[in-house]
Amino acid sequence: MEWWRDAGVDVLVGDEPFDWLSPEPAELVTALAPERDLSGATAPADHSLPAAGTLPATIAELLEWRIGPAAPEASWNISLVPATGPAGADLMILIDCPERDSCDSLLGGAAGRLFDRMLAAIGRSRADVHLASMCAARPSAGRLPREMESRLAEIARHHVTLAAPKRLLVMGDAASRAILSANVLQARGRLHAFNHKNDSQSEVVASFHPRMLLERPVLKAEAWRDLQMLMGGSK
Repeated sequence: MEWWRDAGVDVLVGDEPFDWLSPEPAELVTALAPERDLSGATAPADHSLPAAGTLPATIAELLEWRIGPAAPEASWNISLVPATGPAGADLMILIDCPERDSCDSLLGGAAGRLFDRMLAAIGRSRADVHLASMCAARPSAGRLPREMESRLAEIARHHVTLAAPKRLLVMGDAASRAILSANVLQARGRLHAFNHKNDSQSEVVASFHPRMLLERPVLKAEAWRDLQMLMGGSK
């Protein structure tokens, strides 16, 4: 309920728009009607790797490789943080890297507590979502190294392909660029499709990273709308 109060939410689902965040203009909290036709999705049509065998072929092998000595971050000589939750979950969430105040887990500290409340608001928990990061360790600068971002994005797309979730939430600009080739502000507000090699699709929604919501609480109403779109994109 704390996340709902922060976002100004009165009810989980309603047929009419509600004034969930009264200090904000009314247009920020009107109900979304996400586009269900994915034919115009902005995600690239084919996310297959340029050469077969470049990365592990199964999700189990990828998850093991991702925290092993051949991982791109292994040379940093710090602990690598694995993805969490069932790899076959219907909902996958992709972020950039571990937090500064909790580098041994994904989305720890204050950002993690907010993330947990966001999941609870849509009836989910970490136990039933697959949470992964583009970078398996926190870079010293706190953001993905520019020279590695393309490779890490390639790995993230391969991860999504192997996990094949029904829905994918990308949180923050780096994750949004990796999957949708656009920053959050450009990508959010509509439903995207991530096309797999077997002709199946994952529905994708871009939203703000929890650390951004901590810095700018006014964006929580927008993030709530993104979560509604994510869970209402298909039945």
